[in-house]
Amino acid sequence: MARAYSQDLRDRVIAASLSGMPARHAAARFGIGIATAIRWVRRARETGERTPGRQGQPRRSKLDPHREYLVELIAATPDVTIVEMRGRLREERGVTASIGTIWSFLDRCGLTFKKSRRTRWSRTVPTS
Repeated sequence: MARAYSQDLRDRVIAASLSGMPARHAAARFGIGIATAIRWVRRARETGERTPGRQGQPRRSKLDPHREYLVELIAATPDVTIVEMRGRLREERGVTASIGTIWSFLDRCGLTFKKSRRTRWSRTVPTS
């Protein structure tokens, strides 16, 4: 993901534009995109805000509204697999989710556990 421009550069572009220079000229002078300069100047004029906004999308899942259902499903059948959860979500809730989406959701909620395989019996020979 790209990083935000420096605050110093933002301030210089906005100051140049607010002092009368068109945003397009300020963009060319400071070597940034025209649309970027126009957005910065518009935001500074409308709200007075000069700092960059948050990048990326918020961490939300399509499964957030179904959290209670999934918790109840796990409580009712503790050995349910993700594939079975996926089928139940599709059948009962009409929600289509990939296995990775379900796993990530359960991991963020702290609802995962590692199943351990059964171990073989020890082979001790009884002494007579």
